[in-house]
Amino acid sequence: MESVVFKPIGVLHTPFRQREGTPRQAAGAQAYTAVLEVFEDYQEGLKDVEGFSHLVVLFYLHRVERADLIACPPWDDKPHGVFATCSPFRPNPIGVSVVRLEKREGRFLTIRGVDMLDGSPVLDIKPYVPDLYPRENVLVGWMTGKVSGMTGSRTGEK
Repeated sequence: MESVVFKPIGVLHTPFRQREGTPRQAAGAQAYTAVLEVFEDYQEGLKDVEGFSHLVVLFYLHRVERADLIACPPWDDKPHGVFATCSPFRPNPIGVSVVRLEKREGRFLTIRGVDMLDGSPVLDIKPYVPDLYPRENVLVGWMTGKVSGMTGSRTGEK
């Protein structure tokens, strides 16, 4: 398989124009709201979305300019494989955030818990349903005890 091509279904309108100052994860960004604009061709797909309090948003990290296989996350002083981190510097820079749905107005969703840059293309939206995700016997590897209460902002760290 040589490549996979995605067509954005929407775009994010956020208060963050650059990586510096943008929250690292949605969990540390509850003070921030944004508008997720779904393109008209996909508006019908929003039917019944307002019944969910949270959504999983998959988006393209359109401002990432490099891919690293080893990452030095801000929560640890040791390097780790990129697939064992949440680093944005990935071979396929796809972001995943669980956000709170505040309201829907037609094809515009107001969301809370925003850790995305303005203009990020949206690849998909899914409802967040806790019962569909494992919650027992979950291991978090090297992150154990390191990310609780995380509220930091992104920088250009490598």
